[in-house]
Amino acid sequence: MTGAVTVLAPAQARALHLAAQGLAARPRARARKADLLAAIARMQLLQIDTIHVVARSPYLVLFSRVGAYPADWLDELLAQRAIFETWAHEACFAPVGDYTLLRSAIAHREHHWAIRNARHRHAEHGAEIAQLLAHVRERGAVKAADFEREAGSGSGGGWWQWKNEKLWLEASFALGELMVSRRENFHRVYDLAERVIGEVQTDWNSAAVPTALARRELLLKSVRALGITQARWIADYYRLRPRLRDADLDDLVEEGALLRVEVRGWTAPGYVHPDLAPQLERAASGRLRATHATLLSPFDPVVWDRERASEFFGFDYTLECYTPEPKRRYGYFVLPILVGGRLVGRLDAKAHRREGVFEVKALYLEEGIVADEALAQSVARAIDDCARWHATPRVTLGRCRPAAFARPLKTQLAAMR
Repeated sequence: MTGAVTVLAPAQARALHLAAQGLAARPRARARKADLLAAIARMQLLQIDTIHVVARSPYLVLFSRVGAYPADWLDELLAQRAIFETWAHEACFAPVGDYTLLRSAIAHREHHWAIRNARHRHAEHGAEIAQLLAHVRERGAVKAADFEREAGSGSGGGWWQWKNEKLWLEASFALGELMVSRRENFHRVYDLAERVIGEVQTDWNSAAVPTALARRELLLKSVRALGITQARWIADYYRLRPRLRDADLDDLVEEGALLRVEVRGWTAPGYVHPDLAPQLERAASGRLRATHATLLSPFDPVVWDRERASEFFGFDYTLECYTPEPKRRYGYFVLPILVGGRLVGRLDAKAHRREGVFEVKALYLEEGIVADEALAQSVARAIDDCARWHATPRVTLGRCRPAAFARPLKTQLAAMR
């Protein structure tokens, strides 16, 4: 390719990244179910996690992008086969149109712990797993709890033991023999792939993407989802290996499948998908602005990669919910705070649904963030929006750093009652 290389300032790169992720601006209209599907398609993947001290992560990730919506909509999209569950970055929802691509790319994810474990269990318990699949084929969809032994029923042998059943269901799901038909109270309901994806894709078991092409497509989709990225961040989006170098992308740049750009302050080039060329032009001219104020899930794609979050936002983020309490710096389920294209801080929150209280146990602003009235208003709005969506409209604020920020923040929160 020839032509001048586009040069972006860091703030312009952040705006492009957030716009691609659907986080640049506050939603203009009340959310529709189609907006959830569009948000998932834009991100390519929506990571699943079960922790629910506030809304479970996939619901919160969507809220950050589309605003308040009925949580049932995500469950309905799954049951209606508009999305499906798969192992990708981790356990994720993905658009159903990506089924063949992701199924074809399993060879590129053999290193993933879920796939490795599934292969191991098939090797050790193939007969039992085959019996389980026969049970599902004959009797229909199942949950792991369907096989739980009653307390006091004895610990003797027998095939139906909950612990093994759960492992075997998960192994069959990871390898695509079973799929998640729907969720009940967020518990997976497993059924044969032919009865799930087969409802909407008749060639589900024969269509395939060549292995090399599948890798290429996933790399390009990763760049599209990220908006702008360095080479070393691309592979992790779908948990591919190895990590890419700039030389690995030369051919894609040469053929126009990727655009190579420069970001001031970066020691490596950036890459943009050509689908985003109009947004890149707007960013370079200063016409693409990031103005949204919202709370992010700890499992939001924006903070999946610690190195990427640090480069883009100067934000050092570590997930602490799996860290022993004495070793936590900020709290159990800490939500990054996005305001105007910056990650300005983080808060440890808990939604007390019965009492209608959204408890902010602690809030920490990043070093160098000016804690003025404008910031207090933006942060208060982000907290209030999230609290009302949780049906916990009364917000309580615990410790705050800096301590002086508590007063204007409380004033702004009170004004929103």
